Amino acid sequence: MKIVIPGGTGQVGTVLNRALTAAGHEVVVLTRRPSRDREIRWDGETLGRWAQVIDGSDIVINLAGRSVSCRYTATNLQAMMDSRVHSTQVVGEAIARAARPPRVWLQMSTATVYAHRFDAPNDEATGVIGGSEPGVPDYWAYSVEIAKAWERAQEEADTPHTRKVALRSAMVMSPDRGGVFDILLRLARLGLGGPVAGGAQYVSWIHDRDFVRAVDFLVDRDDLTGPVNLAAPEPLPQRAFMRALRSAWGVPVGLPATKRMAELGAFALRSDTELLLKSRRVVPGRLLDEGFTFEYGRWPQAADDLVQRVRLRRVDRRRSGAGAPALSRLS
Repeated sequence: MKIVIPGGTGQVGTVLNRALTAAGHEVVVLTRRPSRDREIRWDGETLGRWAQVIDGSDIVINLAGRSVSCRYTATNLQAMMDSRVHSTQVVGEAIARAARPPRVWLQMSTATVYAHRFDAPNDEATGVIGGSEPGVPDYWAYSVEIAKAWERAQEEADTPHTRKVALRSAMVMSPDRGGVFDILLRLARLGLGGPVAGGAQYVSWIHDRDFVRAVDFLVDRDDLTGPVNLAAPEPLPQRAFMRALRSAWGVPVGLPATKRMAELGAFALRSDTELLLKSRRVVPGRLLDEGFTFEYGRWPQAADDLVQRVRLRRVDRRRSGAGAPALSRLS
């Protein structure tokens, strides 16, 4: 199939591009800074020659949006909103104008749309949409508004011949450098992977191979539309999450951090504490109901696999010297 991935140069795009290309599909990435074969320039805001690759494609997987790994200033939050909404609108416009539109449009969304809660999990049918929780920073509500506007932009697109699915994704865990797993593993190896602010907040996640398998599943299921949670079925408290990660690497202890320490650390890393402190207790209700099975449904098993792949990549680098490691290309 011909698959177009707007915004496909980040961690999740790299995971999908690698897997889909290995499966024999033709993958075209839309990016602001093309540097490789099958990368085409776009600005994420206006129609251009790039729209020609959507006409006649089979699948569009839109991942475009400003990174959330930044300080949540008013300027950055607005940039997150604009980049997500505008790119979704222009992708919808390109699909609407196509003589041969794709049969399915998978649109990235986020599990952040759900409320900060501890008492019960959030699935698509009964989950509580966030934005009005007491006792949390006001700007957390704006993150929810971003997610809602992101999904609404896809819903409102006039694409009657293209099935639309919103991917409410949890954190995608892969061994790639610079991804969220790489950052968390680095903290664990440094002895800093202890509970943050008590560690009761839930972490939702999905193994990269299950993420790819879920995308394949949704592409094949012509009867599924609307929001779908892409998250492993067993979210767990942050203290247990990091304990399992430390165990997988062989680190005996992890220093705890208070909320204030987390704020200082986030400031130093030019990130934000919402990524650490919001309780994202999200479960994949629709996937499970439709018969999808997870290869990595429990975090200790997933962490062991990811750590092993990181170690193999390091061994391969030492053996091969410079250049792209052969083993990591298979991971």
